[in-house]
Amino acid sequence: MDIPVILYEDNHVLVAVKPAGVLSQADISGAADMLSLLKKYLRETYNKPGEAYLGLLHRLDRPVSGVMVFAKTSKCAARISAQIRERKMDKRYRAIVRGVPDKEEETLRSFIIKDEAKNQVTVISTDSIDASIQNAREAVLVYKRKGAALREGPDGAMRLALLEVQLITGRSHQIRAQLSDAGFPVVGDRKYGPDDNFYRGEICLEAFSLSFFHPVTGEKMTFELPISQKDPWNLFKNECSVGEEKI
Repeated sequence: MDIPVILYEDNHVLVAVKPAGVLSQADISGAADMLSLLKKYLRETYNKPGEAYLGLLHRLDRPVSGVMVFAKTSKCAARISAQIRERKMDKRYRAIVRGVPDKEEETLRSFIIKDEAKNQVTVISTDSIDASIQNAREAVLVYKRKGAALREGPDGAMRLALLEVQLITGRSHQIRAQLSDAGFPVVGDRKYGPDDNFYRGEICLEAFSLSFFHPVTGEKMTFELPISQKDPWNLFKNECSVGEEKI
């Protein structure tokens, strides 16, 4: 597999784009993963003998694409990890969902329980959470409605919305599960949304923006990806800057 697109690199950090379908870190499947691909890039580019160091600082679900930052030294890994714990790193996601939320902005707050065997989570509302439930973790996100559009499908047109999502907590599958629980499943998500023929492409969820402070200089660094021109992202090509399209 080709080396992922690299947005920035210096002696301390490496920022790259994870394609959809690529793992963040290797697992038992043996599928391609970002950490291994970028270590290979470092070895080949700088003629490094043996294993090149690269610190994995955060993850994206396998179907999800987007910006990731890696540390090239253990000291930088510790400093950026501290930013993540202190919520000084800002990650923003784009999602295209089925249906259009009435509110322009809303906070979703619930609890999530993960079934490790199925690699799937269950969302429980804060009103019904039982203190006796093991491994229930609070999940909070904020979304803003950025646009709305109609897309034709095999069984007719469907209203879609473009959301910008900010995670307050970083739980496994959080965005996908919470938006589905709220009635707005992510288009193309067959784990938490309906498995029908409306759209059979890649999941319409991407980590499009990442901001953090450089671990050595302290400079704030922000990396953003332009919205894709592929279907159905192209329905919202103007929405990221001009707001909601009236339909």
